[in-house]
Amino acid sequence: MSASKPSKKKREAGPRPKAPVYVNGSLAGFYPDGAALATHLREKRRMNELGYEMNVYYNEKTNEVFINTDAGRVRKPYVVVENGKSRLTPEMLTKIKAGVLSWEHLVKMGVIEYLDAEEEENSYVALSEEEIIPAHTHFEILPSTIFGVTSSVLPYPEHNSAPRITMACSMAKQSLGLYAVNFSQRFDTRAYVMYYPQEPLVSTDFYKALRLKKKAAGQNFIVAITTYKGYNMGDGTVVNKSAIDRGLGRAAMFKTYETEERLYPGGQKDKIEIPSPEVVGYRGEEAYKHLDDDGIILPESKVVSKDVMVGKTSPPRFLEEISVFGVVEEKKRESSLSVKAGEVGAIDSVMVTEAPSGNRLVKIRMRSSKIPEVGDKFASRHGQKGVVGIVLPQEDLPFTKDGIVPDLILNPHAIPSRMTAGHLLETLGGKASAISGELMDGTAFSGNTEEDYQKILKENGFDEHGEEWLYDGISGKKMKVKLFIGPIYYQRLHHLVSNKMHVRSRGPVQLLTLQPTEGRAREGGLRFGEMERDCLIGYGSSMVVRERLLEESDKTTQLVCNKCGMFAYHDYIKNKDLCPLCESEEVSPIEISYAFKLLLGEIRSMFIFPRILLKEKA
Repeated sequence: MSASKPSKKKREAGPRPKAPVYVNGSLAGFYPDGAALATHLREKRRMNELGYEMNVYYNEKTNEVFINTDAGRVRKPYVVVENGKSRLTPEMLTKIKAGVLSWEHLVKMGVIEYLDAEEEENSYVALSEEEIIPAHTHFEILPSTIFGVTSSVLPYPEHNSAPRITMACSMAKQSLGLYAVNFSQRFDTRAYVMYYPQEPLVSTDFYKALRLKKKAAGQNFIVAITTYKGYNMGDGTVVNKSAIDRGLGRAAMFKTYETEERLYPGGQKDKIEIPSPEVVGYRGEEAYKHLDDDGIILPESKVVSKDVMVGKTSPPRFLEEISVFGVVEEKKRESSLSVKAGEVGAIDSVMVTEAPSGNRLVKIRMRSSKIPEVGDKFASRHGQKGVVGIVLPQEDLPFTKDGIVPDLILNPHAIPSRMTAGHLLETLGGKASAISGELMDGTAFSGNTEEDYQKILKENGFDEHGEEWLYDGISGKKMKVKLFIGPIYYQRLHHLVSNKMHVRSRGPVQLLTLQPTEGRAREGGLRFGEMERDCLIGYGSSMVVRERLLEESDKTTQLVCNKCGMFAYHDYIKNKDLCPLCESEEVSPIEISYAFKLLLGEIRSMFIFPRILLKEKA
C-alpha cells in the first residue's frame, strides 16, 4: 500500500519580519525596514550629522543591517553619484584648484565618502565619470587606486602579467637604498645603504605622494637588450665594470655585534678586559691587537674573521677547579666577542651602554663595502630579475654613435614569454625623459603613453621605437641589427653572493651524531642527500659515495663481539677487550658510521636487540 503525500498548504504572504540591526557585530535591536534604515543613515552621514568613519550595510537576502565603526577596517574613498550625476561639480573642481576647498571639506559635504568591504556590496561603482548611468551610486576617483601601496609604486603594471607584478612587489621590498635617514645613529642587526640612490626617470603619482625619492632604492641603468657572448644566458646579465668602478649599484653593509657583562647566580660576573695569558682559552697576543686599554676595539679598525672586538673573561663553569698541585683556584674562561667567519670590514661605531638588566652592554657596528660582483642579483620594477653573469670592462662592450655604453645587457628571451611589456615601455619613457629633461609618468591607466614617448624621440632625431645602431667594442664593427637601448630603473637586491658564499674543509661536528654541523653561520658542511647519493651510485662511483658519507662525515671504529653481535668495550683496568653481554673476549674492530651506531643504540632502547654478525674478509 502506497502512502499518499501530505498536501502542502500555501504559505500566506504576510508582512516582512523586522530586520535585526548589528553594531560592530553585536545585536543592538530590530527595525521594521532595514533598507530604509541603511539609506537614512547614509543620508545623515553625507549631511555630516554622523561620523564619516561609520559604514552601514544592508543584506537583502537575510534582511539584516550591519553598522560598523570599529578600528582596523580597510576603507576606500569614492565620489558619490546621485540620480546618474556626480556630486563633484566643475565649480567644486575650480575651488579645489584655487585652494578654497580641501579633501576634508569634500568628505564633510558628502561629495566623497569612504566605503568598507561590506558597504561596497550595496554599491555600484563606475570606473570613470564618462561611464556613469542612473544605476550607479559611486565612481572611482582614480582607476589606479585598485592597487595597494607597493604595486602603486610600480610603473605600467597594466602592461605586465599578474605574476610578474607579484614578483616586482616582493623584490621592491628587497631593494637596497636609503632605508632610514638617521642610519648613522642606529644600531640595526643588519642594514644596507646604497652609495648613490637615484629618483626614477619614470615614476607614478603614488611614488610622488609617498615622497619615496627621499628614500630612493635603485638607479637608472642604461640597458641594452641583446645576447652577448653567452654570459647573459637565461636570466643572467652582463654588467659594465667601469660603471661599477664609478659607483653603480654600490652599497655599504652595516652589521651590529653585541656583548654583555652577564651576572651569574653565585654572584660572579663577566668582565670586559684584555684577557691575560693565564685565562683558559687564551687566543694569543695577535688576536687582541685591535683592542684599547679597556678591552673594547677602537673605531675605524680594519678587521677580518676571528679578530676579537671585545675582550671578555667569564668565571669558571664550576665554582672550584683543582690545579696541578691540588691547590683550589678559580680559573677564568675566555669568552671574547669576535668577528664571524668569512666577514671583513671596518669598525664604524662603538656604543657602551647599560642593558635592561643593569649590566654593561657593548654594541659594535661593522661597516663593509658591497661592490657588485658575479652572482649578485639585480631586478627591474617589472619582475625581471637576474644575476650578474660577467663583469666586463667598458672598452669590450658595444657603444652607440654618441659613445653611450650600456651599464647592463639583458637577454631578449626574458621579455616575450613573461609578457612584461611595461619593462619595454619604461625603457622608452626613460629615454624620452633623458632627452627632454622632464620626468615621465608611469601611473597605471593614466600615465604617459607610447605615442607620447615616440613623439619626443622623433622630435629629437631618435628612432621612435628606441632602437639604435651599436658598434662592437672588440672589433669596432657596426652590429648587423639595431638594438633596443635606453635608461630603466634597476634595483640591487640584498641577495649578495658575498653573504651566501660558503666553503668548508675541516670544521666543527655535532655533539650527538659526530657529523659536520649545519649552516653557514656554524661553518657547516653542505648536505649530501639521498638523491645525490643515487646519482653517484648510478655513475658507479662507489668510492666517492664512501668518501662523502663515511670518510668525510662520521667514520668511527667500534668493537663488536664475534659471538653475540653486541658492541664491546676496552677494559682499561684489565687491559683487554670485553663484551658486556656474554663477557666474551673474542672481539673485532669494525669501521662504521657513528650515526649507525647511534641508531642501533636507539633500537636497543625499545627492547629490540639488533646484532652485528661478522665474518672473515674474503
